[in-house]
Amino acid sequence: MSRILLAGATGLVGQSTLAHALASPRVAAVVAPTRRALPAHPKLLNPVVDFDALPADADWWQVDAVACALGTTIRDAGSQAAFHRVDHDYPLAVARLAHAHGASSFALVSALGADPDSRVFYSRTKGEVEQALGDIGFDSLTLLRPGLLGGDRTQHRAGERWAQRILGALGSVVPRRYRVVPPERVAAALLDAALDARPGRHVVLSEHLVD
Repeated sequence: MSRILLAGATGLVGQSTLAHALASPRVAAVVAPTRRALPAHPKLLNPVVDFDALPADADWWQVDAVACALGTTIRDAGSQAAFHRVDHDYPLAVARLAHAHGASSFALVSALGADPDSRVFYSRTKGEVEQALGDIGFDSLTLLRPGLLGGDRTQHRAGERWAQRILGALGSVVPRRYRVVPPERVAAALLDAALDARPGRHVVLSEHLVD
């Protein structure tokens, strides 16, 4: 049984990952640092933190694996700088602190099209964080690159809802990599990757995350 740290437990994929982890017999305990408190659970340790000032010496960093579902959009963040902080700086801060305390496995929800050389700011940021994670030294690093996520978000994202409807209506006509991805599938794959801890660097493409 493993002790796992989940970053981003309040988001769409994070909530599902948390539910999977708490129910899994493979997981002894889940450490889920969040900005606001989560409902209590016997297997859950929920430190309330400021991600801009994470406590480097906290003993709860001592985990076997990390599953990271931190992420936002430029619209929700309010600016490119704020987006970069959440999707780049925060995952790297979590990764470095967890690795320094002994974590050997890290799995990240990235995005379709992640590329450090992309001209698109969003895709470039995702690619840069993937690249930087590879330099930290985890024995196992898995990068999940889902496309458009299905499900209901707390934020109102009209554009995403229309895209979900259109792609959903087209069904099997749409190439697999561009189909709507169920967040539960991403969550299950994220947790499995963190726990399985296959040596080396692995990329899970969107077409492998759809039904």
